[in-house]
Amino acid sequence: MVSSLPLIPTTIVGSYPQPSWLVDHDAAKGIPRISAPQMWRIPEPFLEAAQDDATRLAIRDLERAGIDVITDGEIRRESYSNRFALALDGIDLAHPGAAAGRSGSRTMPVPRVAGKIKWRGPVEARDAAFLVAEATHATKITLPGPFTLAQQAQNDFYKDDEEMAMDYAVAVNQELKAIKATGINIVQLDEPWLQARPERANRYGVKVINRALEGIAGPTAIHLCMGYAHVVKEKPDHYSFLTQLADAAVDQISIEAAQPKMDLGVLRDLGRKTIILGVIDLATHEVETAAEVAKRIERALPHVAADRLMPAPDCGMKYLPRAAAFGKLEALADGAALVRKKLAG
Repeated sequence: MVSSLPLIPTTIVGSYPQPSWLVDHDAAKGIPRISAPQMWRIPEPFLEAAQDDATRLAIRDLERAGIDVITDGEIRRESYSNRFALALDGIDLAHPGAAAGRSGSRTMPVPRVAGKIKWRGPVEARDAAFLVAEATHATKITLPGPFTLAQQAQNDFYKDDEEMAMDYAVAVNQELKAIKATGINIVQLDEPWLQARPERANRYGVKVINRALEGIAGPTAIHLCMGYAHVVKEKPDHYSFLTQLADAAVDQISIEAAQPKMDLGVLRDLGRKTIILGVIDLATHEVETAAEVAKRIERALPHVAADRLMPAPDCGMKYLPRAAAFGKLEALADGAALVRKKLAG
């Protein structure tokens, strides 16, 4: 934990709404796995400067809302995963592949792995350095995890997906080292597909996560989700893969608990991990009250100590209107403050 943080510090999972002057949300066509340049409204010569300005706005919003650990809002990304996934050696950018989506009901274009996956140099390090330079609060940068990267690819090179995931883990590890060198406080792996593919996750999920985090100074985090709320309207009340992470080399585990209305007794099975607890429901644009947020936080306290609890939204916020996202973050900060006050007597 970053030493200057208060008890029950608030954070976000990663993304914040991208402004409509920067992104054509209709042109994005879902959650891109391959390149989606059509979604950017700004011509290429001016795009990076525009993304920088939009990132500054996101940072200011997160800090004004009172969030203790902030990200850069992932403003420069077409999706949470494709920016890093497409920057690695071994990917045939000219000929995408196809893979089943989370539900398995349809296929989607994905990166095609045609050679050995290798890290060719920093992808998010400039973003991390930019965040460190602009922020006054503690900082976090997210990166797609190796298990999820392997599920979102067509394997035309490796003997099996586990071997491919291990090379993804090596590449993620090298990227994390470059990010940590910028002074970022926390690094987080996004691993939503651990929940979507529990059989494969049980076989090699923890193994590849541990390789990705090898030698990375803490705090480290991992986020599991059940899908963006604007896509997945009905969510189960439990995780198909979660308690296995008690043995993973990660410090913080981020889960949804607002929209799915989970039984939080499962938190007892996660050992001494810090829990990033989803207490903001992203399935609705309605802004929670501070009291509602406080009640959701307090539901966890019988199962996890207050000094190992970090309230957050359930998932990334990129698909919310900006006003709703900001209001929800203010409620998150105010709700955490109410719980702190109550605990202090």
